Amino acid sequence: MRNQFLERLRPAPLLSRRSGLSPGASLLVRMLILVLLLAFIIAFHWFERDSLKDNHDGVVDFVDVIYFTMISATTTGFGDIVPITPQARLFDALVVTPIRIFFLIILAGTAYTFVIKRTWSKWVMSRIQRKLTGHVVVAGFGTSGSQTVHELVARGTNPKKIVVIDLDETVLASAERCGVNVMQGDATRDFTLQAARIGAARAMMISAGRDDTTILICLSARHLAPKLPISVAVRKEDNEFPARAAGANCVINPSSFASLLLAGSIDGSGVAEYMTDLASAAGHVRLHEREIEAFEVGQSLSAVAVGIGLRVLRDGKQIGFWEKASERLELGDRIIEVIPEHLIPRVPAA
Repeated sequence: MRNQFLERLRPAPLLSRRSGLSPGASLLVRMLILVLLLAFIIAFHWFERDSLKDNHDGVVDFVDVIYFTMISATTTGFGDIVPITPQARLFDALVVTPIRIFFLIILAGTAYTFVIKRTWSKWVMSRIQRKLTGHVVVAGFGTSGSQTVHELVARGTNPKKIVVIDLDETVLASAERCGVNVMQGDATRDFTLQAARIGAARAMMISAGRDDTTILICLSARHLAPKLPISVAVRKEDNEFPARAAGANCVINPSSFASLLLAGSIDGSGVAEYMTDLASAAGHVRLHEREIEAFEVGQSLSAVAVGIGLRVLRDGKQIGFWEKASERLELGDRIIEVIPEHLIPRVPAA
């Protein structure tokens, strides 16, 4: 109970999305510009120091030049050092004054970037987070997770509709470069998944790098979103059953799949290449799964397939295109078909 109470008090993880230049780099560039401009003014005043008059001691040394440059650039004039020649006055009027205005613009822009813009961005992202729906949650952005995100984007999923959850800041920085939303947090915790609006998500993909962590994330997500389609990647074949027991709709073992491709290539590379073609967004054909429409009920698999119908999924059973049950589709059936690239349905960008 105490842990639950403390968790409620903790601020919810906030989504973030990549902007252009990082705040640190932006500040460094602006400071460099300021230093270069000040150095230019100091150099001019030093070489033209005879054009300046010090009302205090009559001598203009390098310290006086720096002092005069600073008070001139910041619009603070005390009158103790003044330009006395026409060229010095023209330089202050035509060069120093525009630079002074530029200084004010840079300073105001810096304040905007580091205070106003950051506050505004957080407010905008919090609003997006509260209204986020129909998105894909990706827990873990290691090798499998990054490839998953790239494939989703290649298949037409809007990056703004993808939320990547990870604890590693370096990994999240890499995910941000893909244009997706990122959230630093522990995906095994209900608190984090609720902040990612798991209940309003379209699907979830889990690739945590460790099978025990992956299964725990799946358990947490399943009890928060009982109907959410969840796909997980496990490394060991022994963990496929626990992953399904945890609520995963689809369990993928990358090593097992690679073994199947290797075995299938023993008589030639055609099978392996075609399987890769089917699985990739860059392929000429694609395996596509969908639920049938109401007007398709009663028709055969071959009649409703946009491409080539392969299988009917009905009440947990898999029905092949050669089986008699595939000749009459029922309400709620899902079909798997092979579709040519030019006929592949695109995911809306919104």
